[in-house]
Amino acid sequence: MSNIYASQTYFGKNEPFNLQVARGQISGHSIVTVSGYNSDVDSAAYEMITPVGNLSYPAAALQMTVSSSSANDTSAGTGARTVLITGLDADYNVISESVTLNGQTAVTTTSSFLRINSMLVATAGTGLSNAGAIYIGSGTVTSGVPATVYNLIAIGFNTATSSQYTIPAGYTGYLVIARIGLAQDAGTTLITARTRFIGTNGVAITGPIIVTNNGISTIDFSYPIALAEKTRIQGEAIGGADNNEAAGFFEIVLIKNILS
Repeated sequence: MSNIYASQTYFGKNEPFNLQVARGQISGHSIVTVSGYNSDVDSAAYEMITPVGNLSYPAAALQMTVSSSSANDTSAGTGARTVLITGLDADYNVISESVTLNGQTAVTTTSSFLRINSMLVATAGTGLSNAGAIYIGSGTVTSGVPATVYNLIAIGFNTATSSQYTIPAGYTGYLVIARIGLAQDAGTTLITARTRFIGTNGVAITGPIIVTNNGISTIDFSYPIALAEKTRIQGEAIGGADNNEAAGFFEIVLIKNILS
């Protein structure tokens, strides 16, 4: 007799709802986890929690280029070979594309992207991970780095570590957990982190704010924050002095909107 992989409710028992969502058993529900890291947060202005600070966002969907800072990230190289790009099209619908890398030489996507929500190394050589930073962007590419960067995978991470995400069309996102870690190698100055929600009207609403001078803060929302379709969420930080580190984590439940 074959095994039955079903919800515990199939057997007349209870199972946590969030586990059922994670198992893909609740139609129209899915989980998004977003992690970001910035190793050099300074004091001049707030900057996004990504490996390169602030990212750019195109005004309209466009074909983008994918490239690496290392020649080893190529179709037969020891580093990353293919990358799965997931983002949104001109109508904010989810699209994905697999790109075969060609080292520092730019490879143009077939699809036109408005937002890049994630990047993931899908295949790699003997090095098991990306040898260089892998960028998706536009404009002139110099040593694998495009003039305008929309997202990236830091060296060896195999996935984008950018604390930002845009809610797809037809869905509402519910922010259930936000976690920020802030630290400095030396000194006792404060570091401030904030969450911002940017709608299609271009207005950035400031959400939870955390202040510390070495520590981790977690906000577990008893009542999740609802984020309308097409809203962008991003984590940012600023230091009381230069040379700080910041890590940001979001957990969002996406629920498909009911059609009227």
